[in-house]
Amino acid sequence: MNQNAEKIEIAKQTIRQAIHGKDEVIDMVMCAVFAGGHILLEDIPGVGKTTLVTALAKVLNLDYKRMQFTPDVLPSDVSGFTMFDKNKNEFTFKEGAVYTNLFLADEINRTSPKTQSALLEVMEEGHATVDGVTRALPTPFMVIATQNPIGASGTQKLPESQLDRFMIRLSMGYPSHDSAVSILKGDSHKTIEKMDRILTRDEILSFQTEVENVKIKDSLYDYAVSLTEATRNSDTFALGLSPRGSIALIKMTKAHAFLEGRDYVIPEDFKAVFFPIANHRVILSTKAKACGMNIESALSLAYDSVKVP
Repeated sequence: MNQNAEKIEIAKQTIRQAIHGKDEVIDMVMCAVFAGGHILLEDIPGVGKTTLVTALAKVLNLDYKRMQFTPDVLPSDVSGFTMFDKNKNEFTFKEGAVYTNLFLADEINRTSPKTQSALLEVMEEGHATVDGVTRALPTPFMVIATQNPIGASGTQKLPESQLDRFMIRLSMGYPSHDSAVSILKGDSHKTIEKMDRILTRDEILSFQTEVENVKIKDSLYDYAVSLTEATRNSDTFALGLSPRGSIALIKMTKAHAFLEGRDYVIPEDFKAVFFPIANHRVILSTKAKACGMNIESALSLAYDSVKVP
């Protein structure tokens, strides 16, 4: 195991001190970080979504801001605003919450669509425009949003255009029996306070560059397109994967290969990341719903329908 792989493994082990029994979720989160993507954590309250993000920020040594999204949060709270300074006799810019490395949008679907839309530019382009002036955000930059399941009281559904900007959507799920016992024995907040800072921002940027340089054969590019077309050309889905989804698929497979210690992609990397990438980008057709299908079973059929190169 090389030095980089050792540090990444130590980082994951450190996060596991606060998040018990969710190794696959932690692996996918790390993949998204090194792929330079944003993450949507959708689950019921109290399963550790915010704890995971807090531990991640500590271990990765990133500047971190958390905003609790409520109906009274304004777009200017997110992206910033200009105000007149009497002493200087000029307008000055006040940074919003997104000027950080890791921005946690907690319960993003509890705020208004207008405020949600303030994240569209920053998530896609890495900068924010206020009063006609565009300002770059720090690097690395990523948004991790949590949301309660659609249908929960007081929520505003995210539009498809915003969901598509999240590289992956993950669900924490309930802990296993043994993990639940470990949670009761510990104190996650004190555990996070004691955690070591394992990586640096420069190392994360270096890892992201290494991920970009992971090799992928032309046959696997073709495989990626075939997988996305399997969701578009099927009467199972009313909405299939977008081109942005195809790009996310390639980036995540490269990141998964990198975390596995390889500098090249293999078909198994696609299998590992396909569902987290696709589950929030597709919409089931009425026919599929009538047949009792869910997103997971429909995506499994789509994946299995494509020949592995």
